Amino acid sequence: MDHFGIDFQQGNVEIIPEINLPIAEQQVICFTGPSGSGKSSLLREVSRQLDGVLNIEQLTWEEKPLIDLLTSRQDGLALLVACGLGEGRLALRSPSELSDGQRFRFKLALGFSKKPKWLVCDEFTATLDRLLAELVSLNMQRLSERYQVGLLLATTHEDIISSLKPDLHVRCLGGNRVEWKLGEGKKKETTSTSGSGSAQEPKPTGRTSLGGIIEAITWAAAAR
Repeated sequence: MDHFGIDFQQGNVEIIPEINLPIAEQQVICFTGPSGSGKSSLLREVSRQLDGVLNIEQLTWEEKPLIDLLTSRQDGLALLVACGLGEGRLALRSPSELSDGQRFRFKLALGFSKKPKWLVCDEFTATLDRLLAELVSLNMQRLSERYQVGLLLATTHEDIISSLKPDLHVRCLGGNRVEWKLGEGKKKETTSTSGSGSAQEPKPTGRTSLGGIIEAITWAAAAR
């Protein structure tokens, strides 16, 4: 910093202004935006305020065949197929024998098999080619409903949104601007200058806004 004459600003920096998001259990929530826009920070803060959260990056396993690491063989095979690991030989491989993209898909399958309330994935589909990313995204709503698991996903790739069909799409636009859109097409934008807003129908769950980032509120089932 001294060599290049760079100043370092210290103190608190607001990444995301205070915002209310309509979040309910078993929803698919997707945060998108370019690097540095605050999507990962917002994802972490939402995760912190919810119960029963499992981050796929915190999963651990033994070096055994994939199929033996899942709950049951029949259910495990269905999960592997839904997560893009449908080749029979892959079910007999151990995690260390997988590529980065295959290991990411296995983490998704393993996460669903543990049936948390919420499954968290930052950089969703980042290690996949775009066709495979689309195919995996297509199955997320179905798996969420089948296993009664909500999804909190973050990605820089907005091309998957049409396949993913999230119940809530939160776009971090940079410059402290955030826009969210429900699956039904309603949307709300907030900026650091105009303050925050909340939807008219939802009722608070009792969670309070922490750090001026988010307050989780219950949304009627009809919003799905």
